[in-house]
Amino acid sequence: MSRLTAFTMPKWGIEMTEGLVAEWMVAEGQPYTRGEALTLVETDKITNEIEAEADGVMCRIVAQAGETLPVGALLAVTGDAAASADEVEAFIGSFVPAGAAGEAAAQQPVASAAPAPVAVAAKPALALTEPPTGLAISPAAWKHAQSLGVDVTAIKGTGPKGRISFQDVDQAARPAHAVGGGQPVSIALTTSHLDGFFASPLAKRLAVKHDVDLATVKGTGPRGRIGKADVLALVVPAAAADVEVVPMSMTRKAIARQLTLSKTTIPHFYLRMSVKVDALQAMRERAKASVGQAPSINDYLVRACALALAANPDVNVQVHGDAIHRFRHADISVAVATDKGLITPVVRAAETRTVAQISAEIAELASRARANRLKAEEIAGGSFSISNLGMFGIDQFDAIINPPQGAILAVGAAQRTPVETDYALSFATVVQLSLSCDHRAIDGAVGAKFMAELRRLIENPQALVG
Repeated sequence: MSRLTAFTMPKWGIEMTEGLVAEWMVAEGQPYTRGEALTLVETDKITNEIEAEADGVMCRIVAQAGETLPVGALLAVTGDAAASADEVEAFIGSFVPAGAAGEAAAQQPVASAAPAPVAVAAKPALALTEPPTGLAISPAAWKHAQSLGVDVTAIKGTGPKGRISFQDVDQAARPAHAVGGGQPVSIALTTSHLDGFFASPLAKRLAVKHDVDLATVKGTGPRGRIGKADVLALVVPAAAADVEVVPMSMTRKAIARQLTLSKTTIPHFYLRMSVKVDALQAMRERAKASVGQAPSINDYLVRACALALAANPDVNVQVHGDAIHRFRHADISVAVATDKGLITPVVRAAETRTVAQISAEIAELASRARANRLKAEEIAGGSFSISNLGMFGIDQFDAIINPPQGAILAVGAAQRTPVETDYALSFATVVQLSLSCDHRAIDGAVGAKFMAELRRLIENPQALVG
């Protein structure tokens, strides 16, 4: 005597309610081995092969190819050995889908699931003044049933412990409505010449879509079956022919490692601020008019950051494991774009330098960075970074911290913006600043004090040249 097992429609994800049996790969009465593909099931999102969990025999196929069934429905009956027809029929007759055990209605035809409306003319409920003994029904539902002439004994309650609610009575009084309608949608392939190929339905559809001759495809599935991947393997290379594969340079690999480490291990938080630079621009123009040249706005920003760091040393830090290294001097890394990637040479002790000295050093470091002639010690260390994309027209952005540093300042483009001044509307040149902080070492209040000091220095630039 064979020990029979129900082979049912699986559930892949919480949204799946039904599946289509696309193809049976084991015939009725055929033995199979563990891991062998038994059938192909398609949903609106995926197409999967269902494999055997143990050796057995396909005793009876219940669901035919092309049939759509709900999750838990019986697809086939399997056993550890061949079983008699009577055994299989008895097993099918006693099968109850998962979740329907104990509910007699689950084994009845679908048409009997909806309660039949009771003719109002008969009004059997009006003959009683009290609910039938043992019937759980709310007073409001009983009164409603009496007014509509609904037989409450034919209603299945949906309330706690099967209690009939007002909504149950109201639903039972409504006429039944036909569900569905229209002709079934066919998903059959329109190319009959593919019927002779041992391929999944999805593979056949892809072959038609991309004009792939299945005769040239070697299947890698069970028993040489052609699958989705086999067809796509012939489609993707043609599409990728116009792609140039460029290996990463050593510099780019190093940048990738550092920034990946930063975003995956450092808890970033961001402080953003608008700063007026009209006074700074005016001072720079006066300097340029007097001597013929002047430092850039970025040079003044480096000087301003250095002084703000000196006033807020808790931002001028590096993080090494569980230790915070607080720097005595503001060693500021200035981001320089090169053809090999972003390089950050360091201006040492920037708070002790004048703006002119900072300008000259940054120009020299940037020139040698683009020529790939920087020394290792000129890019190592640094207690703080500045990344300025304003010259590229970027309004605002958030930069990624360069570990082990604790913070980096992102600088956007200067823009003329309407602002309120003394209860009047005027225009000012504004720059958007964004400070990225490592929350392990820098708290929000500490970063805010730094930004407030930075704004004071930029909007009162005389302090930068004192």
